[in-house]
This record gives sequence, C-alpha cells and structure tokens, in this order.
Amino acid sequence: MKSPTTRPAVTNRRSLKQNDNSRYSQLDFAFPAAPSLVVLGRDAALEAKAREILTPLGAEELAREVHVEWNARLFSAAGRADSHRNLISLNPRLREHDTAEIDRTLRHELAHLLAQFRAGRRRIPPHGVAWRKACRDLGIADEARCHTLPFPVKQRARRFLYRCSRCGKDFPRVRRLTRAIACFDCCRKFNGGKFDPKARLRLVENDKAP
Repeated sequence: MKSPTTRPAVTNRRSLKQNDNSRYSQLDFAFPAAPSLVVLGRDAALEAKAREILTPLGAEELAREVHVEWNARLFSAAGRADSHRNLISLNPRLREHDTAEIDRTLRHELAHLLAQFRAGRRRIPPHGVAWRKACRDLGIADEARCHTLPFPVKQRARRFLYRCSRCGKDFPRVRRLTRAIACFDCCRKFNGGKFDPKARLRLVENDKAP
C-alpha cells in the first residue's frame, strides 16, 4: 500500500470553478481549503481480509493471488473486479461511507472473482447464477447488481453501434471494438457458450466525428 500523499485542492482531470465563498468545488464535491490526505494503491489490510474470506471456501489459490487497490480513476462505480489479474479496484469515495459499505463492496467484487475461479476458462455472465451462488457463499445473498450510493454519474456518448449477425440485437459502445466479439446469448443458445462466428458483432453505425 502506498503511503499517504498530500493532494492539492486542484486536480488535473476535471474542471473546477470558484464560488462566492472562494472555495473550489467540483461537480457535487466541495474541497477544503487545507490539503487532504488520500491513500491510493494497494491496501494490505483489505487483501488480508479477502484472503481470510476466500480460504474457507476452497479458493486457496485465488486467496493467494488476490490484490485489492484504491483506484481514483473509478468514477460512478463503487468497485471493479478483473478476473484476469485477480484484482479488485475500489472507489476512494467509499471512504465517505461506513466500513460496512466497504466490506459489502469488497464481497460483491470478490463474488465476481470467485465465480470465475470456479468456472475456470468457461465464460459466465457477470451477474448470473454463478455470481449469485458466490454472493450467498460470501454472506451477501441479497446483493443487488448495482450500488445505490450517491456517486456522480458520468454520461458518455456511445458512438459505435454493433449488431449481432444472428439475432439482430444492438450493442451500443463508447469505443470501437478491437477484437472479434460475439453475442453471448446466441453463443449460449446455439454453440454451448463457446464463440460462435455466426453471432459475431458487426459495426452498423459510426457517429464518431472524422
């Protein structure tokens, strides 16, 4: 875990404006005049807790490899799970809430890693049956797919429209796809969950300015 660093009130990622009281504000957050301490990077205490939670569930290998970090790049999401790197990223804004909310978010993201760990290389839906079972095993059986915390929502224009070549379902995307992607529902229905070339997504609309 990185040591605390002093962060000035002005950031280089989002515009700031000055109000009548000469205090800087950014979106719906008011920054104090004095510098605040923000701890980012890996969190050894949360990693130890994650290992303690996973080990009794027969996921010792995952427990040894799991990493937990605080990532300021998260905006509206409370957390994110990367099963390729066994990495959980948490939004620093969670610290504005109680420890129970941090614990629940940690378990929510651990459920994603645990579900994929159990599935092996088989592709599974993010919030499907396997994730639900992992939530129950982690003690959050009533967990919702999305959080209800008052985080700001970033609106991003979806400039690319892709369509499944088999069923015709549309998939709007912010960025252009850089590899072959197929409709998951069609792959599951027609090819046992494996990649189906007939269900490959094709670009049908591009609103990106030249």
